[in-house]
Order: sequence, then C-alpha cells, then structure tokens
Amino acid sequence: MKQQNDDSIILQDLMFYGYHGVMPEENKVGCRFLLNVICGLDLSKAANSDELDDTISYELLFNSVRDAFEQKQFKLLEAVAQHIIDQLFATYPQINWVKIKLFKPEAPIPVATGQFGVKLFRERNNG
Repeated sequence: MKQQNDDSIILQDLMFYGYHGVMPEENKVGCRFLLNVICGLDLSKAANSDELDDTISYELLFNSVRDAFEQKQFKLLEAVAQHIIDQLFATYPQINWVKIKLFKPEAPIPVATGQFGVKLFRERNNG
C-alpha cells in the first residue's frame, strides 16, 4: 500500500500588524496577528536535486502570504485565512493543500490570557 505524500513547506509564528475585525476601532487602530501556514506539495524533486527551481522559495511564499494578508480588510479571521489560501492556490499551481492557523492575540475580549483564532484546511479543487 502506497503512503500518501505528506511533504510540506511550513511558515510558522509569522507576526503581522493588520486592521481586520468587526469593531470599528479594530479597523482604525489595528492589532497584531499570528499566523502559521503549511503548504502541501511534492518536495521529492527538490530533495533530490538541491535546486531552488524545483520547489517554492520560502521568501516568495512569505511575500505572497503577507501581500494577501495586507491586500484588503476583513471582518472575520475566517475570511482573512480563506483569502490567503485562495491567493496561494492562484499563485502556486504545485500546492495541493493549505492549512492555516490565524490568531488574534489582542482580540477586544476581556480575558486575562489566551488567544482566539481559526484553523482552515483546504485542498485544491481540480474540477
């Protein structure tokens, strides 16, 4: 039985400043967001060739994530995460799936500690 390929590129603990939120003050003042992105793709060619052309540059991937995050304002974390996924699929045809965890540590909710966030997993629709 052949095992499914679990290769992935991981961008972990990225921190961005953004203006996403339901409250009007969030759209004006903004706050920090923490982001983890895992992109599933076949890395066997790059692993054997040791050539950047056989994979996706981490820098280019980071730039795509950052640009998608900053491109427009959203009310919901779910919408921000989906927009990032859509942009990654549109830009990199070799990506088969994306998992995103997006946290808003300074959400306007009175709590002493902790974070609020979402996790989205999407597979490329080849149909």
